Amino acid sequence: MNQAIMESPVLYILAGCVAAFVIGQSVFFLVKAWREGKRIGMDTKVLKKAAFSGGVFTIVPSLSILFAFLAMQGTLGMVLPWIRLSVLGAVTYEVPAATAAVEASGMTFGQPLTGQVFTSVAWVMTLGCITPLIIIPLFLKKILGGVDKIKEKDSKWGEIFMNALFLGMIAAFLSMGVSGEKPLLSWMVLLSSAVIMALCGLVMKLTGWKWLEHFALPISMLGAMALTLLYVQILPANLLPQDIFQLAGGVAETVEGVIP
Repeated sequence: MNQAIMESPVLYILAGCVAAFVIGQSVFFLVKAWREGKRIGMDTKVLKKAAFSGGVFTIVPSLSILFAFLAMQGTLGMVLPWIRLSVLGAVTYEVPAATAAVEASGMTFGQPLTGQVFTSVAWVMTLGCITPLIIIPLFLKKILGGVDKIKEKDSKWGEIFMNALFLGMIAAFLSMGVSGEKPLLSWMVLLSSAVIMALCGLVMKLTGWKWLEHFALPISMLGAMALTLLYVQILPANLLPQDIFQLAGGVAETVEGVIP
C-alpha cells in the first residue's frame, strides 16, 4: 500500500507540472535577461561569460541536491523528493524536516514507512515552506521599509543590523549541520571547505588569476564533499553519526537500481 502511495500517478502528474513550471520560469527569465542586456548595449562576450558563470554556480551546488535526493529516495520514493527538491532545492530544510517527521512517528529514517507516516512526512515538508510564500508578498515591502528607516537614522547601525541578520541566518543553517551527538565529521567538513576556499583566495592573490574567483565556491564544495568520503573511511565508526550509514545505504540502493 505504501509503495502504491509513493508511486501514485497523481504524484507523477504533480511532479511533471512542477518540473515544467520551474524549467519554463528559468527559460523565461534567461531570455528576458539576455534581451535586456542586449538592449542596454552589453557585449555578447560579457553576456556569455555571465551565463557560463551562472551555469557553473547552478550545476555544482545542485550536486548536493542530487545526493540528498538519492538518500531520500530509498525511504520516501522518487516522486516526493523530486517535487520538493526541484522547487526549493533546500537540502538544509528538506532532509531535517523529513527526518524529524519520521522520528516523531517512532521510526528511523531509512526504514520502510507506512502510508500514514509517509503522508505525515509530505505534509511536514510542504507546510513548513508555506510561511515564506505568505510573508514575502504581504509583508516584505514593510520589512524593507523598516530596514531603510534604520539606515537613514544611522547608516553605521543599519549596516550592523543587516550583517547581524545575515550572520544569524548563516548560524541557523550551520547549527543544524554541526550540532548533534557526534558532530566531529560535520566540523571536519566545514573546516576543510573553509581551508580550500582560503587556498583559492591565496592562489588568486599570488597569481592574479581573477577567473578563479568564479570557481572558488564550487571547488571548495566539491573538495569538501570528496574529503567527506575520506573522513568516513578513516574515522572510527563510533565517532560517525548513525544517519550517515542510513543515508549512504539509500544512495547505494538507488545507484544499484539504476546501474545493475
